[in-house]
Amino acid sequence: MSTQTLLLYIAAAIGLAVTPGPNSLLAITHGALHGHRRTLFTAGGSALGFIALISLSLLGVGALLAASAQALTVLKFAGGAYLIFLGIQLWRAPPLRLETVAATGTASAASLFHAGLLTAISNPKALLFYGAFLPQFLDPARDLAPQAVTMTAIFVVVEYLTEYLLALLAHRIRPLLERAGRRFNRVCGGMFIAMGVALPLGR
Repeated sequence: MSTQTLLLYIAAAIGLAVTPGPNSLLAITHGALHGHRRTLFTAGGSALGFIALISLSLLGVGALLAASAQALTVLKFAGGAYLIFLGIQLWRAPPLRLETVAATGTASAASLFHAGLLTAISNPKALLFYGAFLPQFLDPARDLAPQAVTMTAIFVVVEYLTEYLLALLAHRIRPLLERAGRRFNRVCGGMFIAMGVALPLGR
């Protein structure tokens, strides 16, 4: 991969990371509800999920899913159901309180990590997207393995930092979110539910 292609890929990875999606929304809600430091566990789970998705895409699973409508449909409904489950949980959650954020919190590090991981891998569209996106930056004249490792590492680092910054922003403006009361939870929960409903319907 040439330097020019590498810089272009970094710019594209940043653009993708800041595009609204399930994991960025999860980082915002966890940052507000649990604090930006604890959301590092959420971002860690997301990072592992993206490593798995990118690795599978580079190994050709994206092409396999594109050719198998049945497998894609099953994954779509499973991913959509999990996003709806997250949305319902958030919708029913009590309103944000500053003392709750300041405390250790009821959510364990493992639960935050698992939420980030499952949210990342619950969208099979990502496999198809990475399968179409990543090859645009590969140089077939060079060894593909180092390029794949480099691209995966760059994307995961960019995504991890982006999620942390979103969580930090949500943590900083939590007094505003607290004044919003349950509205914040219901808006975010409704967005998760909407994504979960739309996911199986997408082509």
